[in-house]
Amino acid sequence: MLVMNADWDDLKTVLYLVREASLAGAGTALGINYTTVARRVARAEQALDTILFERLADGYRATEAGRRVAEYAAEMEARELSLMRVLQGGDKRLSGALVVTAPQLLIGPYVAPVMARFNATHPEVNLHIKASNELVDLTRREADLAVRISRDPGDALMGVRVSEQQTASFAAPAWATRLAGGAETVVDWIVYERFQDVPKAALARFPKSRVVMTCDDMAAMVGAAVAGLGLVRMPMFLGRVTPGLVQVPALDPAPYADIWVVGHRDVWPSARVAAFRDMLVPHFRAHRADFVA
Repeated sequence: MLVMNADWDDLKTVLYLVREASLAGAGTALGINYTTVARRVARAEQALDTILFERLADGYRATEAGRRVAEYAAEMEARELSLMRVLQGGDKRLSGALVVTAPQLLIGPYVAPVMARFNATHPEVNLHIKASNELVDLTRREADLAVRISRDPGDALMGVRVSEQQTASFAAPAWATRLAGGAETVVDWIVYERFQDVPKAALARFPKSRVVMTCDDMAAMVGAAVAGLGLVRMPMFLGRVTPGLVQVPALDPAPYADIWVVGHRDVWPSARVAAFRDMLVPHFRAHRADFVA
């Protein structure tokens, strides 16, 4: 029964310190500073009359008791999150916070126009857009609605596929003229770090193709292409909406992951989520021609 004397915030801090393995990491995850993490852990130990962490020169290490407390705290957190999702899903108000996440490069041409209409129609909703290429955790309520480029929205989620996609090759206009020289043309490529070779189909057409730059970010690759450094394989919408790029015949259009609008099934019925979704989905579908040949 000692656990009843422990504050939930303190138990939750124990959980995050076990997860993150450092005071700084736990503090960042919880949105507090590391001294507050240390103070909460000490308070939990006092309330439970148990040592939860060994204090070592290189940080905190959970004891067996600390790991057990973290396990129970994780169950408590999951129940808390479930309750909050269910309550949010039943919320019929068109006011309050709404968090939407989308890949950065989709926001300007496709999400921002919907944001403008939504703000004008529902001024009492506080709309927060998270621009991220990472998959935020909708189960943990890191966002209420997500635009995702994916082949599968996930088992715990509700999803609407708004468009299929294709990729193709794009470059500055001068490259279109150069490629007219045929198979003997030396073709420079800018490639993503996960796929560091010239696409095989491009090599078949232009055997003298070569990689001149490797990037870890598509926005950087687009900038390099606009500057004329070489060709980039990219989603068709991106090449089409970027001034200074044209589609070039090094690659035929090829299938790419679809675009989905997804949300957790508990949150999906929320009035705010439904209202934004009802504007966003038709907007994407109206621009389907941007995404495919």
